Amino acid sequence: MITREELKKLIVEALINLEGSGKIIDVCKYIWDNYEDELRKSGDIFYTWQYDVRWAGQALREEGKIHNDTRRGPWILSKEKVS
Repeated sequence: MITREELKKLIVEALINLEGSGKIIDVCKYIWDNYEDELRKSGDIFYTWQYDVRWAGQALREEGKIHNDTRRGPWILSKEKVS
């Protein structure tokens, strides 16, 4: 079952696979392409997961694990903060 906290890990995974940066739509496509079955089995989060990805992205920014140069710019993985 995927939770909001789990989405943070999936965002980092997606960004690693996107060579360190990506637009939110690319991150969401990666998550959907690789975790569709798990999302479908995750109860209510199935209906809100794209909103929850934005929440998780904000949490990762606050933790210093990702950043973006502009408000609408791609999410960029902060290599020194990800472990």
